[in-house]
Amino acid sequence: MTNTTIQISNETKKLISTFGSKEDTYETIIKRLYDLAVKEQLREFLLSSENSIPIEKAIEEAERLWPE
Repeated sequence: MTNTTIQISNETKKLISTFGSKEDTYETIIKRLYDLAVKEQLREFLLSSENSIPIEKAIEEAERLWPE
């Protein structure tokens, strides 16, 4: 693994450190925050009402397309 340096303010460093314990490295904390962000993005995507229709309208459309 190649290490790199990123520039962050002292304020941001303090904020990031509040997500960890004394044993956690910044690497561990940032990876944990990343995992949480990915899960939140997925949750928002799955629960989004964008491009969706109410179930009643979907049933009406299905009955119109495939009458009994």
